[in-house]
Amino acid sequence: MSSENLNTLLEGHLSSLLDAGKIDDALRVASTALRNARQAAEEDEANLPLLVNALETLGELHRQAGDFEKSESLYQEGIETGERGGADTFQMARLRSGLATLYDFNQREDQAIPLYEQAIEGYDRMVPPRTHDSAQMRNNLAMIYKSLGRYPLAEQHYLMALETLEKDYGRDNERVAAVFNNLGGLYYTAGFPEQAKEMHMEALDIRTKVFGPEHPEVAQSYSNLATACYELQDDAAAQQNYEKALRILEQNIDTCADSYEEIGMDYANVLDSMGEDRKAEALRKRIAKVLRR
Repeated sequence: MSSENLNTLLEGHLSSLLDAGKIDDALRVASTALRNARQAAEEDEANLPLLVNALETLGELHRQAGDFEKSESLYQEGIETGERGGADTFQMARLRSGLATLYDFNQREDQAIPLYEQAIEGYDRMVPPRTHDSAQMRNNLAMIYKSLGRYPLAEQHYLMALETLEKDYGRDNERVAAVFNNLGGLYYTAGFPEQAKEMHMEALDIRTKVFGPEHPEVAQSYSNLATACYELQDDAAAQQNYEKALRILEQNIDTCADSYEEIGMDYANVLDSMGEDRKAEALRKRIAKVLRR
């Protein structure tokens, strides 16, 4: 049996193990596939693509298993091998985005940024371009720039992601709503509550259409809108939106208890700052009662 056919069989077995949630067994199978691929590539460089595939697969599995050091090493080797001719543009973009995501998760932003940028360039260079993938990378990159206080760059990438996603999926799509939501968070953090309010209203409108009016995502948008309204000193609107958020979360309390408590306590603190001490105390009692159910 050829190395390629053997690895195809191993990949099929690996897929079955992952579907069954057997990550340790999957790691063993993927390690076997990597050993076979290394041997095949040593015998013939035409098998380098097999090696890159095996490195990418095992790197992703170690990431899922929480072994970031091994995952990093495998992704790095995959990129180096791919640059020697073992990967096409799509796979190189995947490898770079995978390693970027790994660095991003571990707060290694300086290493994540150039890899995200290279992945975006690769996705955009494909024919046809992988625009939805590049939009996701731009969204991730924008989050990093926001965390670093580089707000203009964050805005630039969010807006480019938004333009791409609206073109690909139309306005009424959950991905589009998520970027509007992220833009709202950016503008709020940057000190532009009016623009934040506008973005959260857009996200709320889309989420209501896509998910229905009683969905937890809608509650999140109401909560974000409440925060922006409070910053704009529109206390009545802030209270109304907080109440709408809590009502929805109470209806979904079995799956949203943590969000309910967090948003509820934020609202109680806002009421305190408004001088609404009785309302704040009543709300805290209401939260405790709901959480005891």
